[in-house]
Amino acid sequence: MPEIAVVTGAGSGLGRAIARRLGAAGFAVVATDIDHAAARETAESIPGSRSAEHDVRDAEQHRRIAREAAERGRVRVWVNNAGVLALGPAWTHTDAEIERCVETNVLGTMHGSRAAVEVMRDQPAGGSILNIASFAAFGAVPHLAVYAGSKHAVLGFTKSLNADLRNADSRIRATVACLDGTDTPMVRRHAGDPNAGVLWHRGRLLDPDDVAHRLVNALRSRRQVVCVPTARGLAAQLLGLAPALSLRLINAAARRHRA
Repeated sequence: MPEIAVVTGAGSGLGRAIARRLGAAGFAVVATDIDHAAARETAESIPGSRSAEHDVRDAEQHRRIAREAAERGRVRVWVNNAGVLALGPAWTHTDAEIERCVETNVLGTMHGSRAAVEVMRDQPAGGSILNIASFAAFGAVPHLAVYAGSKHAVLGFTKSLNADLRNADSRIRATVACLDGTDTPMVRRHAGDPNAGVLWHRGRLLDPDDVAHRLVNALRSRRQVVCVPTARGLAAQLLGLAPALSLRLINAAARRHRA
């Protein structure tokens, strides 16, 4: 019976890189995306894999995909990667923009994690849930309040989900990945935005394939929070304890980028 990995938002960027890395590790991948053509392209590049159209805001779509994946084999990995970026001061976003960001990033992660637990909990070997967050979850980030708020929620939810799983003596583990700026189409679409300097304030964007490699390796560990890069993640967490200093440093770096 094949081991299955479900990856949401797998039509491009980091999701596609994670799906391919999981395929190389021997998993049969279910690549999902709201853009089914893009998900299909990803699946076609991974032997033995399939694609599915998937709006992660819909809880029942998660359940359907989980059931169909479980019919093919053991669902050992579920990656809640699908996300959207909201850039600009919090009060400038429309109602629809805020709802899309929160529903995709937060509800999508919660719905996906529940669906994963439902199909993994009766497996003797359990499984791994990987939720994608951001360094923005650690502290104050200008022009990213809505996005950062959604990633704060992903971080907190995953930690508490892991606590519930441990208290239930489950063999399922939940990991949250907090990432620095990564070179994905979602980020590149904002390259010309004057508010976007914050995305590049640490310099060069991370390579998504390198990030994917690290995350797939991290699934073998028992770490609850994985930061890429590790040293910057530690610095971001420490600076989160001093928001005024963090803001000054971020603003200075963003100004250097715009210059």
